[in-house]
Amino acid sequence: MGGHSRRCAQLAGDAARVLGLPEEAVTTLRRAALVHDLGTTGVPNSIWDKPGPLTRTEFDRVELHPLLTEQMLRRSPALDQLNPVASAHHERCDGSGYHKRVRADAGEFEACVLQATEIYVGLTTERADRPPFSPADAAAELHRLESQGVLEPRATRAVLVAAGHGEPEARVRRRPQNPGGLSPREVDVLRLAARGLTTRQIADRLVIAPKTADHHIQHIYNKIGVSTRAAAALWAMQHNVVQ
Repeated sequence: MGGHSRRCAQLAGDAARVLGLPEEAVTTLRRAALVHDLGTTGVPNSIWDKPGPLTRTEFDRVELHPLLTEQMLRRSPALDQLNPVASAHHERCDGSGYHKRVRADAGEFEACVLQATEIYVGLTTERADRPPFSPADAAAELHRLESQGVLEPRATRAVLVAAGHGEPEARVRRRPQNPGGLSPREVDVLRLAARGLTTRQIADRLVIAPKTADHHIQHIYNKIGVSTRAAAALWAMQHNVVQ
């Protein structure tokens, strides 16, 4: 599992750079990839090492591991900041993933990169029930999942480019940069904060935990160099984040 996480961290970081993400986002993504599978320690080795198909009950246990990762990281304020990415590594754009079965989208773009990365690395790794896929077959499977709306297209293509497949790097559409290097979710949070919503109201509006909303607010403050809601609102108006 350690080798798996390190491979994910390397590939996810490379994909983030293909997309031109800010270096802070690259670092967060790599760190989240290193710890995303901590929850697997709560699933018996007899399941991971089983040479044949899993029963429904056994797969139910497997589906718990992102939840266990989330609970483990939550115990540390520093590691909890990685949770929006790390614990979402098995969610999917069409809501077919686990453990929350939410629709992953570009609002948490780093999580979308990790989702595609985790699949590619998993497919190209030998498992108890199958040999590793060839890189070409793994790439074909990611293309299939992207075409069916399971994986986010830009994230998937960046992972494939970073892994040596697909379009030349120069042709990959780079993600538009927001003022201050803010992520799309941070822009959403800042817009709501600038309109006077409380942290809990922001969390309810974006369907995230209040603690996650507060982490976004603190990251926004650090990125734009302010320390109060009023200053953040003024910055947002000056930089056309809100009209």
